[in-house]
Amino acid sequence: MVTGQSLQSLNDHPKINIDPNELLRISDSFDLYRNIYPQIEYVNSDGKAKKRDYNALNMVKTTSEMMSSLVLNESATISVDGDAADKYIQEVFEHNDFKANLVKYLEPMFATGGIAARPYVDNNTNKIEFSWALANAFYPLKATSNGISEAVIVFKSFVVEDKKQVFYTLLEFHEWDGNTIKITNELYRSSDGNIVGIRVPLGAGGQYEGLEETTELINMTKPLFNYLKPSGFNNFSLGSPLGVGICDNSRSTLKQINDTYDQFNWEIQMGQRTVAVSYALLDYKPDEQGNAMKPVFDSNVNVYKALRMGIDTEYVKDLTHDIRTEQYISAINQFFKTLEMQMQLSVGTFSFDGKSFKTATEVASENTLTDRTRNMQCNEVEKFIKGLVVSVLELSKASGLYSGEIPTDDQISVDFDDGIFESLDQKLDFYSKASTAELIPKQEAIKSLFKLTDKEAAEWFTKIQNETLGMNPAEFKQQAVTKEIGEEE
Repeated sequence: MVTGQSLQSLNDHPKINIDPNELLRISDSFDLYRNIYPQIEYVNSDGKAKKRDYNALNMVKTTSEMMSSLVLNESATISVDGDAADKYIQEVFEHNDFKANLVKYLEPMFATGGIAARPYVDNNTNKIEFSWALANAFYPLKATSNGISEAVIVFKSFVVEDKKQVFYTLLEFHEWDGNTIKITNELYRSSDGNIVGIRVPLGAGGQYEGLEETTELINMTKPLFNYLKPSGFNNFSLGSPLGVGICDNSRSTLKQINDTYDQFNWEIQMGQRTVAVSYALLDYKPDEQGNAMKPVFDSNVNVYKALRMGIDTEYVKDLTHDIRTEQYISAINQFFKTLEMQMQLSVGTFSFDGKSFKTATEVASENTLTDRTRNMQCNEVEKFIKGLVVSVLELSKASGLYSGEIPTDDQISVDFDDGIFESLDQKLDFYSKASTAELIPKQEAIKSLFKLTDKEAAEWFTKIQNETLGMNPAEFKQQAVTKEIGEEE
């Protein structure tokens, strides 16, 4: 093993060549998602430079959370043709609480442009576990029109050594050698969290002790990792296979929303009631007998400001101005409309007048743009899940945990439980008419209507035929055999 190699950044590694602008864009996306903004600098009435916190509406999190909840919920079902494969996948997914974790990771995926998941065998339990990587921890090494084929996954951690914080970065390379996947691990140590550091043995720090430097998986048909990105093209880096966040093309609009919201909050803070009063009314000087004079107004109230006033001037004058609430709300709602257009969401999805964004049922009932946008995202998630199913079974077979067949994509079904988005009555009416007009096979109608695999649809179709003829499966099979013999004679 080579040690001592020093890296300032990931791009210093000979195998890694990532567009620096992509790294910066992803970093900025995480700042927006975390609602991190620099303080506002301003000059006060005394001419002194001051700073204050920036008040922002975290629309990146709001939109990502909304899209995540629309795309997937824990009622979704995943099924595989073949009893052995389906049973094994259900056990693996249930053990890892897969659907709940995917729902959780969809939010940062939509916000920052992507996530990756890869299965691995836990040496302690001898079971399949999942490792998840956010957009800032997954970088492609090689990609084709079918997706990313080679990549490096980055794991960062820190420990305290000699009362000092030390940072460790594990680089996990996934590369192909024929039909064999070669996984190589490299560990780097640094006292500065902003640099990768110097390569050290995998046992350093005690976190990755026992981890093999190189592992090979033979007879694999696809990468072990699976990458998921939002639907759409990366228009920031035209040659990059990485995705972009659903708000990345709306950053100027987000700034307009946040600036208006910040100014609104600052005007509220600065617009508290202010009353100018004469010094005489707030005079604390003792009288001629030496007794302390009490002020006319409550000393705990901060709305009164003492000013020197002439004899002819009013002793009390209200200086408060009305806050421009309607103007600010109207401006924010106008910017919301622009955001909806840029994200291909239905008009009225967001509102700053006390109304929340539309519910899933409202979205479905209007057959809206949000529904179509959601369907595009569902297609990406479906491909991701199907790829992960294949990866789990191939890894399990290579590890001796599974001995059955490996299904194709057509043999894997993902039902998003989108009954609230699609009226089953309308779908049933459509497929019934198409089947009656002999425009679609009945088996295909069953498959599409109930989100079944080819095998499940065939079984349903057979059962329906049996029930229609009023016989049990054995009787139906015997009749089919008798008919076939008669035709041969």
